[in-house]
Amino acid sequence: MRSITKTFPGVRALDQVEFDLHKGEVHVLVGENGAGKSTLIKILSGAYRMDAGEIVIDNKPVEIRNPRDAADLGIFTIYQEIMLVPPLTVAENIFLGELQTRAGVVDWGEVRRKSRQLLDKLGAPQIPLNAPLKDLGIAQQQLVAIARALRRQTRILIMDEPTSSLTPTEIEQLFNTIRSLKSEGVGIIYISHRLEEIKQIGDRITVMRDGKVIGTLPVREAQKQAIVRMMVGRDVLVEPRACRTQAGEPVLRVEHFSVPGRLHDICLEVKRGEVVGVAGLIGAGRTELARALFGADKGGRGDVYLDGMPVRIRSPYDAITAGMALVPEDRKIQGIVGVLSVQVNLMLAYGNRHYPALINFGEDKRITQEYIDKLSIRTPTAAKRLMELSGGNQQKVVLARWLCMTLKVLILDEVTRGIDVGAKAEIYRFIDDLACAGYGILMISSELPEILTLSDRILVMHQGRITGEFSRQEATQERIMLKAIGGEN
Repeated sequence: MRSITKTFPGVRALDQVEFDLHKGEVHVLVGENGAGKSTLIKILSGAYRMDAGEIVIDNKPVEIRNPRDAADLGIFTIYQEIMLVPPLTVAENIFLGELQTRAGVVDWGEVRRKSRQLLDKLGAPQIPLNAPLKDLGIAQQQLVAIARALRRQTRILIMDEPTSSLTPTEIEQLFNTIRSLKSEGVGIIYISHRLEEIKQIGDRITVMRDGKVIGTLPVREAQKQAIVRMMVGRDVLVEPRACRTQAGEPVLRVEHFSVPGRLHDICLEVKRGEVVGVAGLIGAGRTELARALFGADKGGRGDVYLDGMPVRIRSPYDAITAGMALVPEDRKIQGIVGVLSVQVNLMLAYGNRHYPALINFGEDKRITQEYIDKLSIRTPTAAKRLMELSGGNQQKVVLARWLCMTLKVLILDEVTRGIDVGAKAEIYRFIDDLACAGYGILMISSELPEILTLSDRILVMHQGRITGEFSRQEATQERIMLKAIGGEN
């Protein structure tokens, strides 16, 4: 890719960008949200047209006008936000648009056989082929998207945050697949905010900032702090947790809480000023627990207490009224309305709280600006459509939505998924500040370093049950993983 330039109204997204990829290479592309990575890969995959520049494959200039042109050249992309059809089955999504036929009739046996081969190759034999995609968790949906890409004659595979919702075991399985693809000569562009992954899988790394390439170097020469400095233009230190006073009385207590077929006899408590981490493998029931406690999923049975008082939560409205909030795992689908403005998204829950009173637009604007400043949300105006902001800034808006309410408990489900290192450090400090202010925080994360850094206590789930509990001093990655697979310490 030579001298690639792309401009949107008021913004030069790419400025004379140079990028190349060798056969059988993993070229890692990093940068803060808004650096231009997504725009670059969307040009290569045919989603955007470049304003200027040239794309050359096998020493021949090519024109990529749309995704079909890219596919014809063997270029396929696995986006961070799953680009599949939720109501269709797993097998139908893997062969979407290219179902195997025999004499004009879909050969479902062949479709299922090849789908199973692809998922087995990815180490995902547990994914049911006939299940609607919408019934799977984010991690399993991601594996289906990868399987869809692998069924084609791929020459260039673009992977945008492919490990953002995978467990360490699933990540290693994915890396084995990537190594296999490399040995077959597939060139891979690998976008990640997880800098610790780079040395495991990458050959070269290119750093972007503000629409420009800052530098390209071999991974063996890349030092983490130097890469961060190139990404953000300054040193970013994820400081140790702020010293918090001893946690107060329990603000959330859950006793013998179950959801038939999903959760079994859950007992837990979260104290004021405490961060309780929830670890476990994909399918352990962590997201199911968060959604059931918040009333987003029905069928919860058991006792829930807030500030020692029993509460009955049958819907998110009940949870919000009682002082409980949820930042969901899937930000784009469950957390925001992307086509609406920053202000509308930030004030969604606040407006419900004051129904049926008339909306005070002046007050909404004042509150929105207050939290834009407080959380350092990077947006030119509160009227900007939220979908046009980076993932980190979208997540800050979701957090701000709840902070303008009167809350007791905040449930965070993969709160830093898919955001860059700078925004992640800001959210870490913000979680500390909330705990210091007396919030009770239940934090679900697939990143064990994140759990160990932020949590005062850590609960481990396996097959819908809590199988372990550790203080911060007792917890290690090894002990947590042992409990996560159902083992005994």
